[in-house]
Amino acid sequence: MILEPAKPPIRVLIVDDSAFMRAALSRIVASDADLSVAATAASGTEALQRIATIHPDVVTLDVQMPGLDGLETLRRIMTQFPCPVIMVSSATLKDAGTTFSALAAGAFDYVPKQLSTASLDILDIRDDLVAKIKAAAESWRAKERFLLPRKPPHAVDLAIRRASLPSTEIVALGISTGGPSALEQILPALPADLPVPILIVQHMPLGFTAFFAERLNNLCAVSVREASHKETVRPGVVYIAPAGFQMTVEHPANSQTVISLSDNPEEHLHAPSVDVMMQSVASAFHSHAMGIIMTGMGSDGAQGMSAIHRERGFTVGQDQTTCAVYGMPRVCAEMGILDRIVPLSQIPREILQATRYRKAGVG
Repeated sequence: MILEPAKPPIRVLIVDDSAFMRAALSRIVASDADLSVAATAASGTEALQRIATIHPDVVTLDVQMPGLDGLETLRRIMTQFPCPVIMVSSATLKDAGTTFSALAAGAFDYVPKQLSTASLDILDIRDDLVAKIKAAAESWRAKERFLLPRKPPHAVDLAIRRASLPSTEIVALGISTGGPSALEQILPALPADLPVPILIVQHMPLGFTAFFAERLNNLCAVSVREASHKETVRPGVVYIAPAGFQMTVEHPANSQTVISLSDNPEEHLHAPSVDVMMQSVASAFHSHAMGIIMTGMGSDGAQGMSAIHRERGFTVGQDQTTCAVYGMPRVCAEMGILDRIVPLSQIPREILQATRYRKAGVG
């Protein structure tokens, strides 16, 4: 039997001005057999020097550093030595703003860290950080190989299928890794008079969703807000599920649709969960629901998209070439539950067409 050669470990450069954090993050990286610490750096300037000589596969980068801060360091990395960068951020309002700016500037993703460097609670982020480092390295390799989707869109006559569907009355969208920058590209393309509401589950840590909703609201013609318990759902409004809660909808016959927020049931890995939100929308709106699954790791959303598909709603997945991580959409594509697989730039058009939106130059 011929054994395939083992893959070399993913080489990680850790950048943080705190010696404690550098040591803690180094322990996390070294604890996984597929990863190795290529080097550490205590400043942005030192990081750039290290990258130029060791060419790491992935960089973890502190957001707040004296001198050359994380955002400016990131911009120089992306210009001079492009490679995947994961921002390490505390969940403060200031750091949240910088983190989203970093994602817009090309950062792959981010992980939150504890504010106290005197605590070993930093180890709580181990699984998240390791998974994102591996996803970042694989995503970068995939882009370099110009991979195409493994499976084509679901084999149906899509034009006939869409024409036979009832008009969409609500859009349920699930997204994770790579989501903030993707949403900042598609939501501003929607008109202020969008005739339906959009519910979004974006996997995020506590302290980030309210700021993200405000940031999107400033970019968009549609209104974007963090969802509130018992809030009435209205057309032309985008509702972001708050971190730490499950978001569902209640839609009694001849009644207004209302959002319900609840604590995370133990059986669900994510809070909020795409599956929980989409299953609720499928149950309430049946064939008038539209489900969209976008970039992200794992399989959250597969059950929810399947529920919308069973109810004969309209289902759309983001394609592999435009996903930061082709995980959540891949699972749905391989299940055969997607009516359309499209690049990121075409998702707004899919929404407008499904809602029968009509305006000069649209449709």
